[in-house]
Order: sequence, then structure tokens, then C-alpha cells
Amino acid sequence: MPNETWQPPPVLLTVDLVILTLRSSTLHVLVIERGIAPYKGHWALPGGFISDAGEDIVDAARRELREEADLDATSLHLEQLGTYGRPDRDPRGRIVSVAHLAIAPGLPEPEAGTDASAASWCPVEEFTSGRRSLAFDHHQILDDGLERARTKIEHTSLATAFCDETFTITDLQRVYEAVWGFELDPRNFYRKVQAVPGFLTPVGSDRRTTRGRPARLFQAGPEHLLRPPMMRPLPPDQNPPTQSETK
Repeated sequence: MPNETWQPPPVLLTVDLVILTLRSSTLHVLVIERGIAPYKGHWALPGGFISDAGEDIVDAARRELREEADLDATSLHLEQLGTYGRPDRDPRGRIVSVAHLAIAPGLPEPEAGTDASAASWCPVEEFTSGRRSLAFDHHQILDDGLERARTKIEHTSLATAFCDETFTITDLQRVYEAVWGFELDPRNFYRKVQAVPGFLTPVGSDRRTTRGRPARLFQAGPEHLLRPPMMRPLPPDQNPPTQSETK
């Protein structure tokens, strides 16, 4: 006989957002300063509770972008990143978060709203280096979002989501360098990009970026998956030793 006294466990659902953009060729993440407890005065990723039982999770993510940072999600690449449900992740109780990753170029200065007392773009290196901390388990969510972006620009055309509608090969190289975290050889990068069919489509006009030859303009091509992929090279400090170094 069914247990008629059984009640569903009190689990609440939230959304959190890893919003990435390039500012001055440096990878930045959107963070808010919490204006309420818990973690009042601490930096955190933007997010919040599902407003009601009829709200879709993606709609909640878009709403939080508008409410906490005055950003329009329709202009961003937005995808679900993962679910975070460790029992002690939130001191208010058992709260599960569905995190999302969003990427776009040239995003405006954010404006704080609802329970945020401030909103700001911050270089991701401030958090990955440990110089700044994030509330809740948002450091883990940020790390996962960064690794998702780093991996996806290897195998997909996601890197073009950081660029304007038209861009140069140099613009695209700056994206890969900012997301991967180290410099790339321009000639080698150009060869790799040109070797991927459908990755980029040239546009008719050129843009002069230096006193020399005008730089050719491109836009995102029709292919989403990159074949061959733009594989991430090993950083210099992780390169295997040469034969002379092993003797």
C-alpha cells in the first residue's frame, strides 16, 4: 500500500550564468556583488531562483540576465553548462543550480538590479589565479565554463561568437589566445584556419588595420564542426623535452 504520508523533499531550483566576452583582447566574465545574505558583499556569478512552476529553465536564465545585468540574451550564444547539486553548496538549504554558458562580443557595461548591489566585467584571470574569490560553488562553475569554451573552440566554430559580424584572422587569433591563455604563432594559426573547410567565409570589402596591406575580412562560415579541429597546442612550459634535454 502506498505511503500516503510521503512528501517530496524540499529542493529548490536556481540558474547561474557564466557570461564571457573579450575586452581589450582579454577574456572577461560578468560578476555581481551580492546585496543580500548569504555572502552579502561577495562577488558571484549572476543568477537566481526559478520564478514559478511555469517558467522554463532557459527563460529563467534569460530573465536573470535582464534583471541582474540589463543584458539581452537574444544577442548572446547561450547553452546549458551543467547541474550543480552538492548538498552543502548553499547555506539556505538544498538548492540545485542549472548553470549556463553565454558568449558574445562587445557586451556593454552591466547595470546591477534586484539582489545585486553592483555588476562588473572582470578578467577571468583574477579568479583563476586566486586573487579574487566567488561565493557558493561559483568558482567551480566558472572553471567548468572556461574549460567548456576552451574545448569547444577546438572542435566547433564557437570562437566566432566572440567576434563581431565581420572580423580579421588577427581578431580571431586574439580570441583563441584569450580563451586558451597563451600566444600563438600568426603564420601557423593562419595556415590552420585556412585548412578548415567552411570555418570562415570571406566578405567583399577589406579593412585597413595597419599602414601596410589591408587586412581581409571574414564572417562565420556554414560549418559548425571543424574538420580538422583547431587543436589546442601545449603551453611552452608543458612541451615535451627535446632529445638534447633528455641526455
